[in-house]
Amino acid sequence: MKKNNDLSKPQSGRRRFLTLASLGAALGVTGACTGMPETGRGYAPVRASAGRVIRTVSGLRPYRPSGFVVRSERIGNKTVVHNYGHGGAGVTLSWGTAWLAADEAVATGAPNFAVLGAGAVGLATARLLQRRGLGVVIYARELPPDTTSNVAGALWFPTSVYEPGRVSPEFMEQFTEACQISHRMFQALVGERYGIRWIENHYLYKTLRETEYPGGPNLYPGKRLTQNPNVFFGSPYTQQFFTMMIDPTIYLDAMLGDFLRAGGEVKVTEFSDLEAVMALRETVIINCTGLGARDLFNDDELIPVKGQLVMLLPQPEVDYTYVSPEPDNLLYMFPRANEIVLGGTSEPNNWSLDVGPEQVDRMLEGHGSIAATLR
Repeated sequence: MKKNNDLSKPQSGRRRFLTLASLGAALGVTGACTGMPETGRGYAPVRASAGRVIRTVSGLRPYRPSGFVVRSERIGNKTVVHNYGHGGAGVTLSWGTAWLAADEAVATGAPNFAVLGAGAVGLATARLLQRRGLGVVIYARELPPDTTSNVAGALWFPTSVYEPGRVSPEFMEQFTEACQISHRMFQALVGERYGIRWIENHYLYKTLRETEYPGGPNLYPGKRLTQNPNVFFGSPYTQQFFTMMIDPTIYLDAMLGDFLRAGGEVKVTEFSDLEAVMALRETVIINCTGLGARDLFNDDELIPVKGQLVMLLPQPEVDYTYVSPEPDNLLYMFPRANEIVLGGTSEPNNWSLDVGPEQVDRMLEGHGSIAATLR
């Protein structure tokens, strides 16, 4: 796979830093790791009760055990650049895999491109192509606020991307690069306009384990392990670090607005089969269709992983996040300006978008228990 020369070769620490710092300039904005709250302070409890629920939603994560796909292939007289299958990290990895996919697309020498999909991955890909002075048309069945990305939790932490033991060394190199690029790009967007802020996160463990930091531990400032159940959330082990919280509703709306203001065109289109895709006038097509790639491009490895969220009335005083990653009782809480987001569920091969009342009850009870033990 061809890559941008600045990113495809091993680099010294200083050169790598300068390269990643330059990514912010690609967006025309700047940002820094500022405004982080201090650790070791009080935490307001989330009021997790049925009477505070304002809505419930569900979505389907596009998951591949061997990881996402970023590669090119020739189909007839068209070049298709694939960029899909991000699992539970579609928003998180969007800028990183978009950068890699844009490199593939630009290498064709075409002046105009079709991007399939208007979620976080499709919009990031389209914006990067525009930043290189190229013409882009987005073809999508749904636009924000109706995309799968709109119901993402969207904490910056790549999770549920692949199954350990099923990935190649080449993929892991690509994954790490995508994490680093995406992290730097999101830093440049921190602020109210894009609905992104730094926030203190806590991983709650029942037993001592090593926290994995996708992309490298340097992407997670303020790391601190607390081994005391009388501190924080009543958890025997709490791993703290700072990361970014993204509000998909604000972020995706801003991204779509940026695309349109830059001269981009959007066509609401539903493709019934590959033949319809091949009928597009553009000779280079970037496939950011997520789960839709399963049928359009015959990827049988791609499966849905259903996730459900419960939205509570907002609590401005809640300025932290937590994740309890226990396999038998996954729970996470992300605060936004207009709501508190409670998760979580992870149901492989479940195509239903119906909200399960039993899961809602389980999440409310689980988060209520965490709040009750908060120190």
